[in-house]
Amino acid sequence: MNNTNCGKIDTKFTHIFLPTVYVLVFIIGLFGNYFGLKSVCRSWRKLGSINIFILNLGVADLLYVFTLPFLVVYYAAKGKWIFGRSFCKVTRFLFNLNLYCSIGFLTCISIYRYLGIVHPLKVMGRINTRHSMVISIIVWLLVIIQILPDMFFDKTSGNYSEKCYDTTADYLITDYLPYSVGWTFTGFCVPLLIILGCYGHVAVVLASKANVNALLKQRCQKLVVMLVVLFSVCFIPYHVLRNLNLKTRILKNEGTCDERFKDIYIAYQVSRGLACMNSAINPLIYLVGNDDFLLRFHEISKRARRSVVHMAGVIIYRKPNEPDFIPMDSRGTMI
Repeated sequence: MNNTNCGKIDTKFTHIFLPTVYVLVFIIGLFGNYFGLKSVCRSWRKLGSINIFILNLGVADLLYVFTLPFLVVYYAAKGKWIFGRSFCKVTRFLFNLNLYCSIGFLTCISIYRYLGIVHPLKVMGRINTRHSMVISIIVWLLVIIQILPDMFFDKTSGNYSEKCYDTTADYLITDYLPYSVGWTFTGFCVPLLIILGCYGHVAVVLASKANVNALLKQRCQKLVVMLVVLFSVCFIPYHVLRNLNLKTRILKNEGTCDERFKDIYIAYQVSRGLACMNSAINPLIYLVGNDDFLLRFHEISKRARRSVVHMAGVIIYRKPNEPDFIPMDSRGTMI
């Protein structure tokens, strides 16, 4: 339907939904990543190759989590940004940095797991923490190179100087969409294909070998499930709907209107909240990726179970009618 006067999209849902999600992610992400990083730092001297990636994953999460209170204020105030244009760009930059660093380091973890399971003899002694540190620096640099152009797109426009767009202003949408599509391919599609290839091969190897350690198999299965959840819930919907929403904005600027544009907008806002949740889900990687954290977790669980069993034993076997005093003879000797 062509119409030069497209109706305004109701943003009430955004101003309710996003602040709620951001508050939850801030609380869970802050404490989850703090305790996860604390566990990694405690075992710094024996830090493994994969733990280096987990450490960087936690740092990327915390950088973004610290910006969430400002975004809560922004959306709760019905889209009025009061923290300045420069800080608006910083908050959007840190969201993208967190999102694509998460994807990058999850890809690194997947490759290392693949090499350790499928080619253990070839990589034994050849991959150390120094290699992981170099790879981590490369991941940070590649992600920054990909998202840096976003900083040059205006996040406000004209009379809407109080706005803080997550993509860009309307007059730059036509230029932003090709960049977004290319960015989606390099920052999301390529890592996704690598992860699918790695765990597809790992699944074949684990299924074909009967002598594979049961704990190793269980940990790989848990990691695969977590990655499937992250990509299915947090990453795939966001990338599809971001580009689709940008396209609808271009069509609206050209005078093409459709009732489905409103549905796409709402779906995109939901996907933004889901993408943000990766900062709250990532700490679970500590449970299956960080060897030391896993051992500590099992040790704490064992101690807790022993305490419960001990307390239950005391309660069950305690005599119900214990005497209040021990009878003694005149010399003070127990009878």
